[in-house]
Amino acid sequence: MQEGTGVKKSSTSSTTTVGLDLSDKISTFVVLDRGGKVIEEGKVRTTASALGQQFSGAPRRIAIETGCHSRWVNRQLKDLGHEVIVANPRQLDLISKSYRKSDREDALLLARLARLDPALLRPVHHRSEEVHTDLALLRSRDALVGARTALINHVRGTVKSTGARLPACSSASFHLKVAGHIPVALKRSLGPVLDSIKALTAQIRGVDKEVLQLLKKHPAARALAEQVHGVGVLTALAFVLTIEDNARFAKSREVGAYLGLTRKRRQSGESEPELHITKAGDPFLRRLLVQCAHYILGPFGQQSDLRRWGLSLAGRLGRKRAIIAVARKLAVLLHRLWTTGEVYEPLRQPAAQAAA
Repeated sequence: MQEGTGVKKSSTSSTTTVGLDLSDKISTFVVLDRGGKVIEEGKVRTTASALGQQFSGAPRRIAIETGCHSRWVNRQLKDLGHEVIVANPRQLDLISKSYRKSDREDALLLARLARLDPALLRPVHHRSEEVHTDLALLRSRDALVGARTALINHVRGTVKSTGARLPACSSASFHLKVAGHIPVALKRSLGPVLDSIKALTAQIRGVDKEVLQLLKKHPAARALAEQVHGVGVLTALAFVLTIEDNARFAKSREVGAYLGLTRKRRQSGESEPELHITKAGDPFLRRLLVQCAHYILGPFGQQSDLRRWGLSLAGRLGRKRAIIAVARKLAVLLHRLWTTGEVYEPLRQPAAQAAA
């Protein structure tokens, strides 16, 4: 899902506003009239048939929160002719931090905010089904890699606790390289784990082939991966699929804030403390960009204005802050290249100017 850049006025003149608090099995709704008076409330099963029956009829403005069910509910309610506002839960402290929190109160607050000013909900829009499916493939690969890493760490930790050590090797070759180094006493307990690692490696290899096929569908991602050293296929695809529409941002620098790579701000009078980054954006893409920043500033990073700038920043402010700054600047660079179609020139500035 993506945060919207504004709220479009409804083409319908709905006289009622609905707050719908979605839950896994039973959802709660509250209906307000034009004056803000509660005229109906109740519960409805969170199924397509039940929601279709409950909300058939005249067009309404309906506010829901993002969540597991928000994608298909949003699509169904729009197909029924309603104006649907998908609220960003990060902006709803009135709900999440309420001392009288309940499903009914949540639905009521959604309805009141949607009736007064939908922009207060910081609406988000869901990605297209095709893009959502493609992005799910990348996330599934990430889940498989995470599971394999956890199992590898388990094997290494178990063997190390006996005083032995396993040889260093890549994750892809782990099940092959360490099989002969497992202590005899642990073969019975760790054998099934090695079999699982082997199976996961084969599955990851198969998913990687499908990921490469996605590049044919998304040429913009292919261009980014080929041009920017340190940005691989996964990061380029995740960037294009997460953003989906590069025209959503008036300026490329806005992408850093969208991905949660800018600092929080809490200004009060003359006080404005330095805070951590917001982490408000997509955590999967943010992690990939941070990994790219580590590579760019690492020993194998290619010389570029971005690397020089990052190393200079690391010398002044420390490596950790430099990594985040490079990740943010990399996101801006990728959006700029995608939007303009320019050919990337890694070294455009003199060394002294790039480090400034």
